[in-house]
Amino acid sequence: MSDKIEKRLEELKKLLKYHNHRYYTLDEPEISDSAYDKIFYELIGIETEYPDLLSLDSLTHRVGGAPIKKFKEVKHDIPMLSLDNAFDEEEYSKFDQKLKEKLAVKLIDYSVEPKLDGLAVSLRYEKGLLVQAATRGDGSTGEDITHNIRTIGTIPLKLKSDNPPAVFEVRGEVFMPKKAFDNLNIKLARKGENLLVNPRNAAAGSLRQKDPKMTAARPLDFIAYGLGTFQGIEAKQKYSQSIKLIAKFGLPVSPEFKIAKGLKQCLAYYQDIAKRRESLPYEIDGVVFKVDRIEYQIKLGFVSRAPRWAIAYKFPAQEETTLLLDIDIQVGRTGALTPVAKLDPVFVGGVTVSNVSLHNQDEIDRKDIRKGDTVIVRRAGDVIPQIVAVIMSKRKKGARRFKLPQTCPDCGSKVEKLEDEAVIRCTGGPTKCSAQRKGALRHFAQRRAMNIEGLGEQLVDQFVTKGLVKDVSDLYKLTLDDISNLDRMGKKSAQNLLDELEKSKNTSFERFIYSIGIREVGETTALLLANEFNSLTDLSAAKFDELRAIENIGPVMAQNIAEFFENKSNQMLISNLLSSGLQWKSIVHDQSKESKDFKNKTFVLTGSLQQMTRDDAKQEILKRGGKVSSSISKKTDALIAGEKAGSKLTKAQTLGVKILSEQDFLTLL
Repeated sequence: MSDKIEKRLEELKKLLKYHNHRYYTLDEPEISDSAYDKIFYELIGIETEYPDLLSLDSLTHRVGGAPIKKFKEVKHDIPMLSLDNAFDEEEYSKFDQKLKEKLAVKLIDYSVEPKLDGLAVSLRYEKGLLVQAATRGDGSTGEDITHNIRTIGTIPLKLKSDNPPAVFEVRGEVFMPKKAFDNLNIKLARKGENLLVNPRNAAAGSLRQKDPKMTAARPLDFIAYGLGTFQGIEAKQKYSQSIKLIAKFGLPVSPEFKIAKGLKQCLAYYQDIAKRRESLPYEIDGVVFKVDRIEYQIKLGFVSRAPRWAIAYKFPAQEETTLLLDIDIQVGRTGALTPVAKLDPVFVGGVTVSNVSLHNQDEIDRKDIRKGDTVIVRRAGDVIPQIVAVIMSKRKKGARRFKLPQTCPDCGSKVEKLEDEAVIRCTGGPTKCSAQRKGALRHFAQRRAMNIEGLGEQLVDQFVTKGLVKDVSDLYKLTLDDISNLDRMGKKSAQNLLDELEKSKNTSFERFIYSIGIREVGETTALLLANEFNSLTDLSAAKFDELRAIENIGPVMAQNIAEFFENKSNQMLISNLLSSGLQWKSIVHDQSKESKDFKNKTFVLTGSLQQMTRDDAKQEILKRGGKVSSSISKKTDALIAGEKAGSKLTKAQTLGVKILSEQDFLTLL
C-alpha cells in the first residue's frame, strides 16, 4: 500500500465532509448529486480494496453495514430524564414562581427551544470519534443503535476539533422533517406499501430497524439539546454555554434556541413559536424551558425521573369527536378491572385512536359516559388519549348508565373494592383467573423485566389456555415438544425461545424484583430496593417499619411489599424460580475484610468514579460490613462523591453529612 493511496483516501474523506456540511447543515450544496456520488464511490473502492484503511469516521458508514440479530442494552452513565409538563399559562407561571422561591431570586434566565416530536438519543464520542449511540429506553438503560445512527447525515462521525475531549456524550432528538415525511409517503403509495402514520413514529421505527440499510434509506435528521457525561473539558457554568460547545464541535443545535429572561419573555417566546409552528420544518408539540445556570440546576435537583429545573410547556391538546361503540372490561395482572371504551376509530394528535381507558367506575360516573354516546377525544403530544366529555345533545334516548360487573368476566370470582382504592379487583388471584395469569407472564417477560424475546401475547395466551404454564416459574419447565406443538411454532422457533429463557436466568437483582410483580413496585422502586438490601433474604424479611423508613417508599407501597413476601404462594413462586436457576451477582459480607470504618455505617454513592465502577464500590462497602443507600438523609454516615456529583452532594452539604472524594474512599479501603 503506497502513501499516495492513503493521501488520496484522506483527500476524499475531507471532500465528503465538506460537501456533507454544505448539504445537511447549511442547505447550500456546491456540487450535483452525481458529482458527490463519484467522490463517494471512489472512497468505497479504496476501502474495499484496502479494508485496513476503513476508520470509524469514514462516511461510507452512512450507507449502513450488515444487519444485526438483536439490540444490545446500554447503561446510561447519567440517566436520561423525562420532563414534567405544563399545559397552560397558569401552570407554567406556578412553575416559575416555585423556582424563584426555592432559589430566593426575583428573575431567572431560561434556555428556551422548541420541543421536537421525535426520539431521544444519546451519542457518545471518545477522542472525537462516534463510538456508541443509544435510545433513551427507561431512562437508565437504552438500546444500542450505533449502526443506525451512523447513517444519519447531520450527525458527525468525528467531532470538529483538533483536540477533542476524551469523552463527550451528546443528548438530542432524532426526527423526520415534515417535507421528507410527505415525500416518503408518496414513494410508499406509488409502491403500494402501507403509509407511515406520523413523522414521530416514522423516526422511531426507522431507528429500530435491525438492518441499517433500511435506516439509511429513511430521511432522518438530528438536533442536539444537551450534554451527558464528559471527560477532558471543564464543566460549563451555563446550559447555553454547553449548547454553544456542542455546535462548535459540529453537531446541529436548534436555530430557535434563545435565552429568555424571566416569565414574560418565556411566555412571549411560547406565543411566537406557537404562531410559527406550522411553518417550521419539523413537528413540535411545545416549548422546553430550562434554568440556564448550572449552579441553580444542581441546587434545585430532581424529583422522581424529572429535573425540577426544566419543564415542557405543551401546545393545546388536539380534540376530535367520535362514537363510543362499546365498553369492554379488561382484567390486569393485579386483578384490577379496567373499563375500556371501544371507539369508532378517529385520527387525533397524530395517531388513530380506537381504544381509550376509562380507568374506573368513578371516572365513568363523573363524566356520565354511556354506550352509544358521541364523545370528545383529546390527545396532546405523546400523552395517552382520553375522553374529556360527552356531547349530551347527541345522546340517544334510553341510553343506560354503565356499571362494572360484580363478578370477574374472566373467571367468575367475586370482585372487591378496598376503601383506599378507586379500582375494583378480581378476588380469584392468578391461580384461578387466567387473565391475571396472562398479565403476570407478559409482565415477567417484558424487556425491562426478564427480557425474554419472542414470548409475545399470542404465545402467552396459548401457554395459559393449554394449561402448560400455571405461574411464571413454569416457563423454565417447558420442553421443545411443549413449544413446537403450539400454533405457528416450529422446532427452530421453539429452540430460540428456550435459548432466550435460558439466557434470562442470568439477571440483576432489580430486574428480578420488578419482574415478580409486587403491586405498586415499578422499575424505580425495584432499583431502590436492590440498592437498599444486600440480598433477597434481607428484602424478604423486611417489615413494614423498615420499608417505610426508606425515602420515597410510602405506607401503601411498604404494606404491599411486606404482604407480598409474607404470602406463602409468593414464597413458593420465588423458591421455584431460584430452583430453576435464576441468579444474579450477589454481594456477601466478608468478615475477614470487616472494618470499623464501614461496619454498620451507611454510604451513598454519587457522580462518576474513575478507579472503579459504582457497582464495584458498592461491593467493597458491603464486604466490609457497611450499607449502601440510594438516598441522602441525616442517618447517612458519608457521601462518596465522584465527578459531576449533582443534587445529592448539595443535599449532603445542607445536612452536614461527611463527604468523601474518590481518593478519600480508596484510602479508607
